[in-house]
Amino acid sequence: MDLFQRYPALSDLKAQARRRMPWFVFEYLDSATGSESVLRRNRADLDSVLLMPSILHGEFQPDMSVSLFGKTHALPFGVSPVGMSGLFWPDAERILARNATKAGLPYGLSTVASRTPEDVGPHLDGNGWFQIYPPRDTGIRADMLKRARDAGFSALVLTVDVPVASRRERQTRSGLTSPPRLTPRLLAQVARCPAWALGTARLGMPRMRLIDGYAGQLTGLSSTEHAGYMLRTSPDMEYLKALRDAWDGPLIVKGVLDARDVPMLEKAGADAVWVSNHAGRQFDGAPSTISMLPGIRAATKLPVIFDSGIEGGLDILRAIALGADFVMMGRPWHYALGALGEAGPAHLIEMLKKDIASNMGQLGTHALRDLPGRLMPA
Repeated sequence: MDLFQRYPALSDLKAQARRRMPWFVFEYLDSATGSESVLRRNRADLDSVLLMPSILHGEFQPDMSVSLFGKTHALPFGVSPVGMSGLFWPDAERILARNATKAGLPYGLSTVASRTPEDVGPHLDGNGWFQIYPPRDTGIRADMLKRARDAGFSALVLTVDVPVASRRERQTRSGLTSPPRLTPRLLAQVARCPAWALGTARLGMPRMRLIDGYAGQLTGLSSTEHAGYMLRTSPDMEYLKALRDAWDGPLIVKGVLDARDVPMLEKAGADAVWVSNHAGRQFDGAPSTISMLPGIRAATKLPVIFDSGIEGGLDILRAIALGADFVMMGRPWHYALGALGEAGPAHLIEMLKKDIASNMGQLGTHALRDLPGRLMPA
């Protein structure tokens, strides 16, 4: 059966991923922190962004391309860095990197991914963004940056909205620890998911390989403790300036919600700001990202990247209409992997492409730059 008949929307991929992933893995992917009110706010506020259809434009092929950091991407979205991506599906990082490269999309690799920059770099063709959780030790920091650069990563992403570990209560209830330990309870869940189990058995239980290389095997952490915290610090402006001095490519600051922070980021040499509430996984009292986006857009001429809460092509267009230059996603790629394995990312790309094209046709927008003109007045 044609995949578009069976999985026409992201919600279909999510439902199938839930069936094919062990429950503790799905809970880690799908959960947020606290009462998860940020997830609801992200969704509700995206839904409140209305765009006015426009008629009598004849036949046209919408231009979905975006230029960012001197590169032209055929589509306005990419793959966000996600910690322990390989836990959600075996070899997720390299599968996603290959699919992103084939489609000309940027791929973000997390410091706490289950693959190293050297593992992923050969699959990127210059489209890699390396996301750094800031090491406290300057020697380790310098080595991480060198390894990312030598592996072919072209942009550096500093995540600033994780100053301390979040609690993620739902994840804790699932029984997941860091590093993952397969208790009898979890093994029973694994036994019900043969594709995940066989792939994981072939590659081994995922671990934070980059972190392991500096800290050795990390054991005995509770599920609310992030292994990366054993090496990292909470960055300040001096840290950001040090990264700027050390990195000669684009430097992106991820986790910005307050427009008042933008001038100091510009002064420190940031090349882009990334509007994000960490998809609700850090602070349950945060505002939705889409509600903060217009103020941040008004505060800077730098490229603005957006994430958190995206569930389809219409959401991508909503973000662009309100000022985003580019949209990144984390969870959707892993729902696609969980649902369809290696075939999932390509299906998601085509699904989003079709969705964007359909909605641009309804709006009569020939190019993404026309979207702000279709916003309904507040």
